[in-house]
Amino acid sequence: MQWQHLPVAMYTDKWYDVNGVWTGSATILPDGKVIMLYTGSTNESVQVQNLAYPADPSDPFLVEWIKYPNNPVLYPPPGIGYKDFRDPTTAWQTSEGKWRITIGSKLNKTGISLVYDTVDFKSYELLKGLLHEVKGTGMWECVDFFPVSIDGTDGLDTSYMAKGVKHVVKVSLDDDRCDYYSLGTYEPKTATWIPDNPNVDAGIGLRYDYGIYYASKTFYDPNKKRRILWGWIKETDSEKSDVKKGWASLQAVPRTILFDKKTGSNLIQWPVDEVEELRSNKKVFDKVEIKPGSVMPLDIGSAAQLDIKAEFELDEKAIERVNAQQVVYNCSGSGGAADRGALGPFGLLILADNDLTELTPVYFYIYKGPSGNLHTLFCADHSRSSVAGDVDKGIYGSTVPVLNGEKLTVRILVDHSIVESFAQGGRTCITSRVYPTKAIGEKAKLYLFNNATESTISASIETYQMTMTTSAAHTYTRINHILMLAFISLLLHWILR
Repeated sequence: MQWQHLPVAMYTDKWYDVNGVWTGSATILPDGKVIMLYTGSTNESVQVQNLAYPADPSDPFLVEWIKYPNNPVLYPPPGIGYKDFRDPTTAWQTSEGKWRITIGSKLNKTGISLVYDTVDFKSYELLKGLLHEVKGTGMWECVDFFPVSIDGTDGLDTSYMAKGVKHVVKVSLDDDRCDYYSLGTYEPKTATWIPDNPNVDAGIGLRYDYGIYYASKTFYDPNKKRRILWGWIKETDSEKSDVKKGWASLQAVPRTILFDKKTGSNLIQWPVDEVEELRSNKKVFDKVEIKPGSVMPLDIGSAAQLDIKAEFELDEKAIERVNAQQVVYNCSGSGGAADRGALGPFGLLILADNDLTELTPVYFYIYKGPSGNLHTLFCADHSRSSVAGDVDKGIYGSTVPVLNGEKLTVRILVDHSIVESFAQGGRTCITSRVYPTKAIGEKAKLYLFNNATESTISASIETYQMTMTTSAAHTYTRINHILMLAFISLLLHWILR
């Protein structure tokens, strides 16, 4: 999991991309050749699609790229705003041997995904109709479209079309800067997609991540037969602070993405296996009991860079005696980790200092609904993450499915000012962008807490220090690099906008 800094792949040096080399996607052809489609913002700020090739296909890093001399290959079609046509997907093959892509746009306040067929990536046919549309969602950008196996454990190539799959439509909403996805059925003959559940359609239902995470893209890694998700973490402090530190924005840890066979209704995300090669200095805390209203330090040394695995169990007798709650709890509308209920919140205090003046709680909150069923939420509270006054201090999260017999589990990756949290095997994820001023380096500590009023919590925790290493260098592959080029284009999109 080591990175090597390389030169910029593509500059804004042509009339058709002088105002931005924006989001793009790579497609690997059957003969191994690679093409890149990307959005350029022209000298008149028109969004167009452009084609590029590696200058040296034998270069494992694909450092230099050649732009097709007859760019642009696509202009906004009639009826589409000249600033509402961007972010081509990876292409997939049709049964007729053509290649198909989709591009995000909008019609008034309806988010849409246009569909094009091509044979050579130079000329295109705009198909009738749309891949999909959802009213009220606004501009769709960074659209992604890919299959997932409903009974297997491997990722699937984008062109895979067979029984036993669902197709995912993912959209990034320009209006709220969140990434939404939905599961459904793709009809190749009509180039249309229908959601399994219209109530959780693209842009109005499930999200990849309920924190600071946007403009994501996936790719298929044929070497390990997995689909990998990359996401962008924006800054949530002031522009003045960004200028002072000399950089802004970064990428999340890459994640594998699969269909959740247990629930049948969502995806699961998990850090790629290579992350585990950074682990060292394992510490184990087995079945630690923490009473209501308690905070317990965990003696692990610095908590600035950690890989944490935790498992929680509640007191069954406390669950039985708790009364039903009429008010529906939600993370963002609550008082955060300080808002006490009978069965929560409880979890871990991340990036905390000795005085607990700075801390980022990542936690579960459970309540019993009017019908007697338990509802579980997974949240991250930024309200006390920093004493700085110019940073985001919101509370993030959502519900997380917990099936009968399952314990509550979470994995948390901590990297100085980034906290990526994965509940119940990755059913619900939260990325936290925080700015501690005291809980830094050796002064960053980790605590277990239980702010429930009725239930004692039993917690089993494993922690690992995360260190840089060269041992993971062999895991770097050409396809990883191809995707990174597309993802860097995506980052430039947001930095330059």
